[in-house]
Amino acid sequence: MTSRATPTVTVGEYLARRLVELGGAHLFGLPGDFNLSLLDEMLEVPGIEWVGNTNELNAAYAADAYARTTRGVAALVTTYGVGELSAVNGIAGSYAEDVPVVQVTGMPETAACQRGALLHHSLADGDHEHFARAYREVTATGAVLRAADAALEIDRVLRVALERSKPVYLGVPADVAVARVSSAPLRRPLRPAPSDPVALADLRTALAEVLADVPALTVVAGTQVHRRRAEGGLAALADQDGVRVATLVGAKAMLPEQHPASLGTYQGAMTISPEVRDGVDGAELLVLAGAVLSDVMTGLFSHGFDPARAVRLGIAEAVVDGVTFHDVRLEDTLPLLADVARERRFAALPAVVGVWPHVSDPDRSEEGSTGEAPLTQHALWRTVQGWLPQDAIVVADAGTSLYGSLELRLPPGAELLVQPIWSSIGFTVPAVLGTCLAAPHRRSILFVGDGAAQLTVQELATVLQRDRPVGAPAPVVVVVDNSGYTIERVLQSPKAVYQDVTAWDWLAVPALFAPGRDVLTARAGTRAELEDALRRIAAEPRRAAVVHAVLDAHDVPPLLARLGQAVASGRGGPVR
Repeated sequence: MTSRATPTVTVGEYLARRLVELGGAHLFGLPGDFNLSLLDEMLEVPGIEWVGNTNELNAAYAADAYARTTRGVAALVTTYGVGELSAVNGIAGSYAEDVPVVQVTGMPETAACQRGALLHHSLADGDHEHFARAYREVTATGAVLRAADAALEIDRVLRVALERSKPVYLGVPADVAVARVSSAPLRRPLRPAPSDPVALADLRTALAEVLADVPALTVVAGTQVHRRRAEGGLAALADQDGVRVATLVGAKAMLPEQHPASLGTYQGAMTISPEVRDGVDGAELLVLAGAVLSDVMTGLFSHGFDPARAVRLGIAEAVVDGVTFHDVRLEDTLPLLADVARERRFAALPAVVGVWPHVSDPDRSEEGSTGEAPLTQHALWRTVQGWLPQDAIVVADAGTSLYGSLELRLPPGAELLVQPIWSSIGFTVPAVLGTCLAAPHRRSILFVGDGAAQLTVQELATVLQRDRPVGAPAPVVVVVDNSGYTIERVLQSPKAVYQDVTAWDWLAVPALFAPGRDVLTARAGTRAELEDALRRIAAEPRRAAVVHAVLDAHDVPPLLARLGQAVASGRGGPVR
C-alpha cells in the first residue's frame, strides 16, 4: 500500500483561504515589518484582494461597514503594537454593534517574544502579550498562533465570529505565518453551530401558547436581524395578517418602509409618529427581535414598554414568558415565529396611517420660497427625500446627519448604515469604502458633518481613487458643514470654544486626495443650489461627487432638537 503525503499550505495561506470561503475576500489594513511575510503568504491565495488604507483606524471602520453590508465577515491586517492599537477603537465599535470583523496582527517571531526581546513597536519591557490582552476586552475570542495548532485555532476563532457576530483577534508571529500546516481541514467549510432542534420544538410550543391569547402581534426589530441575515424571516412574519413591525434606529428600512405592516422607526419618546409610539408601547404582545435597547435606540430610555414582558429573540437564545431557550439562533427563530403566526391566523388589521410626518411633507412656512434663502436642515433633508435613488446605501455619521436621515422615508431597496451604539464620529468616511467594495452596484451616499469628517477624511483618497466595476455607480459625499460639533451644541454649552472646528475648503479635497480623477464638486448654500447639485449627480451616476452643504451652526433636525430637550429635562445623559 502506497502512502500519500498530506498536502500542506502556509498558515498565511490557510487563513486567507478561510476568509475567502467566509466572504471576507477584501483585506483591509496597512503593511508593517512584522506582517510583511504574513501578507505575502495571504496574497498568494486566489480571490483575496488587498485594500490598502490610510491608517489602521480607518481600516477597521471600513472592514466594519463591509461586514455590515455583506452580512458576513471582514478582515483587516495590521502590524504589532502601533498598528493594532490604532485599530482598537474601530474593533470596539464592531463589538458593541455585533459585527464580525477579524483583526489580524502580524507579530514578532515566536522566539523573540519568548525571550522578551526589547523590540520596536513594543513597550520595551519584555512582555509581548500586552496588546493581545487589550484585545480581549473588545473581542469575543482570540489567539496568538503557534505552528503546532495554528489551523485548529484559526478555525476555532473564526467559528466564534460566525456564531456570535462579534469581532475576533488573531496574532500571527512572523515565523508562524510561513510555517506549513495540513490543508486537509479546508476540505470542510466552516459553519456556525445549528440550532438545537429540541429547543426549537419547545420554543414553537411556547410561542403558540402566548400567541393564542392575543389578537395581534407587534415586533420591534433591531440590528442583530441584519447580522444574522434574517431579514427574510422578518419579511415572512410581516406578511402575516395581524402583524405590525417597527424597527430600531440602526435597522431602519430593514423591512421596506413601503410595506403595509411597517410602522417605521421606533425611538421611545423621540418617535416621530405618536401612532407608532402608541402601537409599540401599548402592544398586548411585543416581540423584541435582535434588539439592543441602548440609550439612542430607546430615546434615552424613554420607551414605554417593559422588556421583561416581551418575547425576546436574540442571536442564540430566546425568552418567552420568563423561560429561556438556549441554542436557538435568530435566523431560525424568526421564521419559526412566522410559521406560528400563520397557524394562529390573526384577523387582518386596518391600514397604518399617519406614521410618516417626515421631511417629505409640505412645510407651509417655506411655501412660495424661491429657493434662494440660506439652506436649512429642513430644506436639506426634504430635498434629499425627493432625490434618493432606489437601492441606495445611505451612510450617516453620528450627529445632525444621523438625526436628519432618520426622518427620511427610504425608497425601495435602500438601507441606512449608521453606528448608533458606539457613535464614533468619523466612522462613516471609511465606512463608505466598505460599502462600495461590498456592494459595488449600489450607490453609496454619505452624509457627514464637517467636524466628524475631519477625523478620517484622508480615507477619501482610497474611496475616490479605487477603480470600480464597469457600469458601477460612484459614491456621493455630502459634507454637512455647520462650523463644528452641532450635536454637542444641542446637548450643552452651545457657544463654548471647543464646539468650533477650523474651516476647510471642502471642494478642494478631491484635487488633494484624488489628483487627476474626475470628481463633481458643488457648494450648496441654498435649496436651489442643492437641487441643482443633486440633479447633476443624478444625471452622471458613474461620476463621484462631493457636495459642500453650508448650514447655520445652530440649525438642527427636529429629532436632534428633541434629544436636546430630553437631556435638558434630565430624562437622560448626554450622547456623543
